[in-house]
This record gives sequence, structure tokens and C-alpha cells, in this order.
Amino acid sequence: MKQKQLLLVAHAPSDNTLALVEAVLRGARHPDIDQVEVTWKKPLEAVPEDVLAADAIILGTTENLGYMSGALKDFFDRCYYPVLDLKQGLPCALYIRAGLDGTGTRRAVESIVTGLRWTWVQDPLIFKGDWQPAFLEQAEELGLTLAAGLEAGIF
Repeated sequence: MKQKQLLLVAHAPSDNTLALVEAVLRGARHPDIDQVEVTWKKPLEAVPEDVLAADAIILGTTENLGYMSGALKDFFDRCYYPVLDLKQGLPCALYIRAGLDGTGTRRAVESIVTGLRWTWVQDPLIFKGDWQPAFLEQAEELGLTLAAGLEAGIF
């Protein structure tokens, strides 16, 4: 069986957002999952070839002025057209670290993902307000869900 590729493209400018990335990776690299390779790319380092090689993608961003991070927007700007016709149906998920309510950020990312014709695996996770340890549990569960679903052939 060929290894599946799970790509995490996440902006992590703070200790807390880095902890979210690490939690997603911990979940996705659960010891019971051995047919999924997980790669984290910072949005400014991710290239179209990373998306083309992926069997599923998790996007992570901060809420910046009611919008996604500039880094994630830059990722979409560079990768949108090179992957548009080749990755339709790509299973995807999103998490947002929101100081406010995350709705503008969610709307912006959903609009781009709709244009790409990627397939949502679950509703976006929005980590709102003050930092809570439960955010890490939810992020880990997100990574586990995507990796397990990919390995099982559900996505």
C-alpha cells in the first residue's frame, strides 16, 4: 500500500500557534497510523508541488484584522492556479486562532477553497478568545481525524 501524504500548511507566529501546529502533527502521527506521511510547511515556504503531492490538506491561520494571515493569503496567491485543475476534490480542513470571532477569516478561506473545488472533511475549528488548553486537544483530534480517514480510504 502506497503511503498517503497529509500536508499541513499553517502559520505559527507565536508560541501558542506553534503549539497548535505541534498538536495537529502529534495527532496525525499517532502510532497506530503507519500509512500516512505528514508534512508541515509554513505558508511562505509551501509551493504548488507540495499541494500536488498531497492526498489531503489541513490549513491553519491566525485571524488578522478579520482576515486570514498574510502568509496564508500569499500561499493561496502562489498556488491557486498551478493546482486548480489538478487537485479538485482534495480533502481539506481548517483551523483558525481567532482573537475575535473568526467569521471573516473563515469566510475568506472558504471562498478560496470553494474556488479550488476542494472538499471539506469537517467544519472549520475556530479557537476563539483567550487561550485555552482545550484548543490543543481539539487540534490533535483534527490531525488524527484527517490522518486516520486518509489511511482508511474515507477521504
